[in-house]
Amino acid sequence: MQRTETDHTHLSRAIDLAARGRGRVHPNPVVGAVVVKDGQVVGEGWHAEYGGSHAEVNAIAACNGADLSGATIYVSLEPCCHQGKTGPCTEAILEAGITRVVVAADDPTEKASGRGLGILRDEGVTVDVAGGELAARARLANQAFRKHARTGRPWVLFKSAMTLDGKVATRTGDSKWISSDASRALAHKWRASVDAVVVGIGTALADDPQLTARIEEDPDEPALRQPRRVVFDATGRLPLDSKLVQQAPEIPLTVVVSRAAPRSTTDGLANAGADVIVATGENEPARVRSALDQLGESGIHAILLEGGPHLAGAFLDAGEIDEVRLFLAPLLLGGSKARDPLEGEGVEKISEALRALTLDCERVADDVLISARLREW
Repeated sequence: MQRTETDHTHLSRAIDLAARGRGRVHPNPVVGAVVVKDGQVVGEGWHAEYGGSHAEVNAIAACNGADLSGATIYVSLEPCCHQGKTGPCTEAILEAGITRVVVAADDPTEKASGRGLGILRDEGVTVDVAGGELAARARLANQAFRKHARTGRPWVLFKSAMTLDGKVATRTGDSKWISSDASRALAHKWRASVDAVVVGIGTALADDPQLTARIEEDPDEPALRQPRRVVFDATGRLPLDSKLVQQAPEIPLTVVVSRAAPRSTTDGLANAGADVIVATGENEPARVRSALDQLGESGIHAILLEGGPHLAGAFLDAGEIDEVRLFLAPLLLGGSKARDPLEGEGVEKISEALRALTLDCERVADDVLISARLREW
């Protein structure tokens, strides 16, 4: 695509608009759109709510009936061409009389990939697809959507808080609180942006957590949906009187067990309102992959992996951590028996280590947040 500076500006704006839907449209992708005619922006929109109108439709509606013949629409993701909860965006574009479409990123799903753009071209619409920095930004905005489309498994964000000497708990298991109030508030926003929050049974037993996203919401925006809570619990030890199980009728709970879990235990969890899935495989990494396959089949596109070192190590050994966000707190614990953030088998040689594709750092109150992207989809 031969982009002008104007094209770059409007497409960048579409990508920025897409971010407004985060936490409200999953498992759908976030998408933004800008309609321009005669060099002037006449409408903007984004996918604001799951089941609601898509970005292109909202941007066209924002034009308030203006004549859009000869207009250009800038979209952060390839327009859909299939009937879902809403109609095809390609039809809305054609009906509006828009004659040029500029797209930042492709849609990798089987039902969409390239089809929407082909339909538009067949109808005489000029289609330009971005490359370079804009395309990369648009792809990064929808990593969960893209991974699920290509593998069927959820995208995994691993979050942890550790001390300056790399510890996540003392030798007695105490970890409250390593990170600051501001860091924990930010983690709650991350919970609201994913489909599920995942912990191991050790964390569930030690903390009796709720794993809900507790943040102040904007009354003018669609409500954030609470993520599904997922507990990896091989033998079904999660107590029926735990907060997770008690809230299961209102906030979805999935318990991942192995074949070793007694039937009486899994029946009890199911009767209390939890979904129980059986992960199979000869070792923990294999059972992680089995569980992710099943979670992906159920519509989970993105998960936040919160605990603890044992489960995180199994995810790493399985090759299923896509991004890491570590809060580094200004504390020193010491002690050879203090907990590390990742256990599992690990690698034998430095040359076998998983190297981050990108690395970013920022200050959050007294902590330092280190974000590392391990894969790009």
